[in-house]
Amino acid sequence: MKSHLYRATTTWTGDLGKGTASYRDYSRNHEVAIPGKPVLAGSADAAFRGDRDRWTPEDSLLGALSTCHMLWFLHLASEAGWVVRSYVDAAEAEMEVNADGSGQFAWAVLRPEVRISTGDPALSEALHTRAHDMCFIARSVNFAVTCEATVSGMSAP
Repeated sequence: MKSHLYRATTTWTGDLGKGTASYRDYSRNHEVAIPGKPVLAGSADAAFRGDRDRWTPEDSLLGALSTCHMLWFLHLASEAGWVVRSYVDAAEAEMEVNADGSGQFAWAVLRPEVRISTGDPALSEALHTRAHDMCFIARSVNFAVTCEATVSGMSAP
């Protein structure tokens, strides 16, 4: 089996002068650095005292599901002879919070709208199913990820 190793350095940047002396004394802000890439400014969700202008772990997970599916779909569409001209996914996911404060994602739905200038729209479901089956991220999570795709044709420019 072939494997790929990924590295990231996460640095908490939220010491406001008192460290974590109390729940309200620190910021949830942090940075995720990967060599050679822009630093990702992160925080907790605003519901958990985070900065709503920064990426949250939940945002990152949903974004990873959506982009992984898209990249596999584009690959498979190209192999099938499709010419994809536009791909927009309005993905959504729900996280449930337990009484003890822990939580987990319950589900995610990908809703890609694909516009093609060449290809058989009847293959859409099969291509999206295969993309889902191949997506590294979707294969790694323990909650349901579904896809409600639409495809439409367009004239070539």
